[in-house]
Amino acid sequence: MVLDKAPGKPIGTLKSFLQALTGSQALVLLLDGVTDPHNLGAVLRSADQFAVDLVVVPERRAAHETETVARVSAGANVYVPMIAVPNLASVVADLKASEFWIYGAAAEGKSAGSLDLRGRTALLLGSEGRGLGRLLRERCDELVAIPTRGHVDSFNVSVAAGILMYEARRQQWG
Repeated sequence: MVLDKAPGKPIGTLKSFLQALTGSQALVLLLDGVTDPHNLGAVLRSADQFAVDLVVVPERRAAHETETVARVSAGANVYVPMIAVPNLASVVADLKASEFWIYGAAAEGKSAGSLDLRGRTALLLGSEGRGLGRLLRERCDELVAIPTRGHVDSFNVSVAAGILMYEARRQQWG
C-alpha cells in the first residue's frame, strides 16, 4: 500500500497521493453525490476493512467527515485516507493517467464477477436517488453491476460499495 494510514496523518493532495503510489495493485473509491453522513460512515468502515487506498468525495453536494460519520464508521474514518476535490471528472482523468481503470456502478453494467478488477482500480459510486452523473458515467472505462434477483431495484450505496470493494480485493489479493 502507499500511504501511512496512521491516525491523524494528512494525505495531502491527489497529486501527492499518485506520486507516492507504488506497485500495480490499488483501490480507490470515488463517491458522486453521497450526501448522507450515515452512508459515508458505513462506506469508510468497509473501506478500512478492505484497505482502500483513498476515498474521494466532491467538495460540494456531498457528505464530509462529521461526528456522525466518525460514529457510524466506528472510528475507521481516522484510518482511511479521504480527500474532497472540486471536480470528480478531473480526478477520473488524473487516475486514468496513472494507469487506473475506472468502474462506475450501474444496474445495466457488466457483472462484477465477470470483470477483471485487478491492478489499479477505481470504483465510482453515485447517490442512491440519482446514481452516477452523466459526465462521470461517460468517463468510466466500464460500468459494473452487482447481480441480484430481488424485488427492489438497488442496494444502499454503502452496501453496494462493500460488495464491490470485496470483489475487487478478492481478485487483487487472490
